[in-house]
Amino acid sequence: MTNHDHDIQIRQMTREELDYAVEWARAEGWNPGLHDADCFWTADPSGYLIAIVDGMPFGSISAVIYGSYAFMGFYVVNPEHRHEGIGFQLVEAAMKTVEGLDLGLDGVLEQVENYERAGFEVAYNNSRYRGEADSQYDDDERIVQLADVSFDELRAYDESVFKASRAEFLSCWIKAPESVALAVQENGQIVGYTVLRKCYEGYKYGPLFADTPELAEALFNAAAARVPAGSPVFLDVPGVNQAAIDLATRHNMESVFSTARMYRMAKPGTSMDLPLDKWFGVTTLELG
Repeated sequence: MTNHDHDIQIRQMTREELDYAVEWARAEGWNPGLHDADCFWTADPSGYLIAIVDGMPFGSISAVIYGSYAFMGFYVVNPEHRHEGIGFQLVEAAMKTVEGLDLGLDGVLEQVENYERAGFEVAYNNSRYRGEADSQYDDDERIVQLADVSFDELRAYDESVFKASRAEFLSCWIKAPESVALAVQENGQIVGYTVLRKCYEGYKYGPLFADTPELAEALFNAAAARVPAGSPVFLDVPGVNQAAIDLATRHNMESVFSTARMYRMAKPGTSMDLPLDKWFGVTTLELG
């Protein structure tokens, strides 16, 4: 396949090539986690595509499948080869791998029109908030280490909020190095959990799921108290959850970046039915 006198090949990534995609995401300012790649790969090893231009890696995209639902991310093309049709070919190839499935993505705002042309519709915007970790924390006996919680119970809670099964990813994600992984319990049951992981800059929450704003606040504070005071912390907030926005602003966090959450539903006229009142922080912009 040639385009603009370049030889372009699009194929599945190897695990080593996923490291390129994470580095490109870092260069774009998306601030991925230091240990994201291993868990991302675990989610769906066949879900990552790379564009090879004249024998060199120049672009990436992912389309990770969770049962009947897929999520597209890692859409990056080398700046030297933008506007040459490579991005379109990557999107086209990724969408072929998930035909017949509901498909979501978090797109940068300048790409929204391109995604709309591909059949996606905007559901809402996410905003990334940046603040500083505060070690002031009153011990809360409801907060426990995720490692001490039954994984089956965690998986069931996650599936009830995320609305798809991602057990392989989750089992890796909650044990990743340089991460804080906590649950909040009431009457011995999980009613929320969070992971706060080390990123290229500071730490990022993802997810921060909780049944109520008060429980989300308890998790937010407990996690922040477990990283160095003053460290930058980031939270990706669904713009339709006003309580999540209030949480961020109450902690003097500022919005620094926005994306559009978009869906292309397999069945026209349907929509994603997510309990966004429990989403105080998105897991990742790359995998949903």
